[in-house]
Amino acid sequence: MASRLRPGIVLLDAETLGEIPGFQAFTKLGNLTVFESTRPDQRIDRLRGKEIAITNKVAIDREVMNACPSLKLICVAATGLNNIDLPCAAEKGIAVRNVAGYSTPSVVQHTFGMLFYLMESFPYYDRFVKEGRYAGSHLFTHHGRPFSELSGMQFGIIGMGTIGKKVAEAATAFGARVWYYSTSGRNTEAGYPCVPLPELLAGSDILSVHCPLNEQTHYLLRYPELASMKKTAYLINAGRGGIIHEGDLAKGLGEGLLAGAALDVLESEPPDPDNPLFFVREPDRLLITPHIAWASRESRGRLIEGIARNIAEYLEKE
Repeated sequence: MASRLRPGIVLLDAETLGEIPGFQAFTKLGNLTVFESTRPDQRIDRLRGKEIAITNKVAIDREVMNACPSLKLICVAATGLNNIDLPCAAEKGIAVRNVAGYSTPSVVQHTFGMLFYLMESFPYYDRFVKEGRYAGSHLFTHHGRPFSELSGMQFGIIGMGTIGKKVAEAATAFGARVWYYSTSGRNTEAGYPCVPLPELLAGSDILSVHCPLNEQTHYLLRYPELASMKKTAYLINAGRGGIIHEGDLAKGLGEGLLAGAALDVLESEPPDPDNPLFFVREPDRLLITPHIAWASRESRGRLIEGIARNIAEYLEKE
């Protein structure tokens, strides 16, 4: 590695990583060029003559690879690889590396943050105090929106991968009874009961989604599935948009099929202004966050470290 020329490294969409303390880990490994964002029509010009690409959401497809023969390594600043043409990369001998597991603690924390926001009616109680109603009350407490304990509830998980298992551990620590549905059919030794999806939907007090989006999970939850759930149930999606049909969820919430829903992911990100979820009655029963479950400061730091490690390992083999 010491005798070779420093490789050209291009980071295509730095703004997706937020404000983190620089990219010194990359500059130590090569000549780094950073772009805040990259449009599809800019990809080839920015990658031509470069050896290493770092991308979060910018797609690198056959057109780009054909036009950039010097490209030898694609580092995805995420776990998913859906924005890379993997068969083409394999044909051309381009290595593709992701970073697995970096965001697990962050996603688990965000999952329960969203859940408790709904379960304990935090928006209502916050307004009750800040609008002066608590100050004008003769009681030291207020029971306008009763809430229940997670302990003893049936906690359903769709997708018992790395994140699903950690969510299960946290739910168990709160005293919930965990069971799950495996979308792949392969995760059947997680230490918790694995049940068919209809049984999971009908019996869960909490349903937390942590599976990947693929042909088996696209629109896995539509109106009939939502209608089969308890009217007192809460639905959380920190997996991928497109697993839950958003129009059906909006309809179901409007009809009172669920106590509430929290989403960190949407089918289109950013969403369309006319997304039906924006027009749900009783908006306190729906929480939407802008795909940030993965993005704690610590998680993004681990992501940068993982990318740098992938680059270093590639260079050591050259």
